[in-house]
Amino acid sequence: MAMAGPLAGIRVIDLSTMVSGPLATAILGDQGADVIKVEPPGQGDLIRHIGCARGGLSAIFNTINRNKRSVVLNLQDERGRALLLRLVARSDVFVQNFRPGVVERMGIGEADLRRVAPNLVYVSISGFGEVGPYAEHRVYDIVIQALSGMAASQADPKTGTPELVRNIVCDKVTAIHAAQAICAALVARARGAGGQHVRLAMLDASIAFLWPDGMQQHTYLGPGATAPAPLHGILRAFPTADGFVTLLTISDAEFQGLTRALGRPELSGDPRFSSVATRMENIEALADIVALEMRKGTSEAICARLAAEGVPAAPIRMQDSVHEDPQVVANGLLLEIEHAQCGLVRIPGPVARFASTPSEVRRLAPVLGEHTDEVLTEMGVSPVELAELRAQSALA
Repeated sequence: MAMAGPLAGIRVIDLSTMVSGPLATAILGDQGADVIKVEPPGQGDLIRHIGCARGGLSAIFNTINRNKRSVVLNLQDERGRALLLRLVARSDVFVQNFRPGVVERMGIGEADLRRVAPNLVYVSISGFGEVGPYAEHRVYDIVIQALSGMAASQADPKTGTPELVRNIVCDKVTAIHAAQAICAALVARARGAGGQHVRLAMLDASIAFLWPDGMQQHTYLGPGATAPAPLHGILRAFPTADGFVTLLTISDAEFQGLTRALGRPELSGDPRFSSVATRMENIEALADIVALEMRKGTSEAICARLAAEGVPAAPIRMQDSVHEDPQVVANGLLLEIEHAQCGLVRIPGPVARFASTPSEVRRLAPVLGEHTDEVLTEMGVSPVELAELRAQSALA
C-alpha cells in the first residue's frame, strides 16, 4: 500500500500572498505537507481576484493554492496574533513574503515566532533582499525581469528593444527555489542543525536562473572567450503551410537528418554548414533556407519527417490545444476536477513522481476562511471561544 506524500506530517503556516510564496507552499502541499494559508479578513490574498475568474475565484489562485486550508485571522488585532502564535507553535515551517521590516513591525518576526517554536524553519521571500538601495521598494515580476537581464535577453534581434516574458517567470522560479530550500532546511533540522531562517530574493533567483545560457557572455572575465551563438537565429518558430514548427540541430547527425527531412541533402556538403562551428557562423543563412522549405508542408507532415530522421522538433501548440497533445495526455499531468465554487477546472498535478510516497491533489483551492473553524478547533479553541473571537473581530 502506498504511503502518504514524502512531506506528510510537516505543517506549514503560509502567510505569503500573490505568487512566489503561495506556489512554493503549493508544491509542499502536493508532497503531503499540511499547508495552512493564513489570510486577512475582507478580500484575503489579492491574487484571488486577479486574472481569469469564475465563481468569484481566479484561475491563478486555483492553481497555486490547492492542497491548502484557508484560515482568516486579523493580525492587526492582538488576539489574532495570539492565535497565529498558537498555530506556529504546532508547526514546522513559516513562510512570508512581506517587504523587509513589515513582519517585525507586526510582531510576527523570526524572534517573535521562535519563542513559541524554537525549531521553526522561518522563510522570508522578498523582491530584492533585506539590504541595499531597493530593499524596501514595492515589486512585481516585471520589475525583476527588467533588473535581472531577463527582458534584455528577449530583445528584438533587429531593433534591440527589450521584451518582457509574458508570464510571471521570476515569481515562479523563485517559488521553485523556495520549495527546494525549505526541504533542504527540513533535512538539516532532522540532522540536528535546528530551525533556521531561510531568505530568498526574487532578483537573486532570477539572475541565477538566467545566467547559464542567457548571461554566458558575461561568465568569463577578461579577453579570450568566444562569442555566444546568435540565439535569435537558432530559437525560431518556422511557419508551415498550416501552423508553426520549431526545431534545433546541434550535432552533425542531427543536421544531416534535417537536410534529408527537408529534401535538401546537398546542404550537408555546403562548406557553410559542414560543422557545428561553421553552422553557427552562418546560422542566419541556414535559418532562411529552413524557413523556405518549412512553408512547403503541413506541421504534421514536417514533424513526422523530422522525427523519422531523429531531428528534435515539435509543432507549436496554441494554448487551447496543449492539453490535447498525445504526450501530454500520456503523461497524465493535467487533471480535471470539480471545484465546489468554480465548477470543472483543469490544473496540473504534481510534477515530481514519487514511487513509494506519491504526491497528489487532495483538495482544490479553498474559499476564503473555509477552514478557520476546523483548524482552530484542532488547536483546542472551543465553539464559545470561536464565537467570542468573531465578535471581537479577531477572526472572520
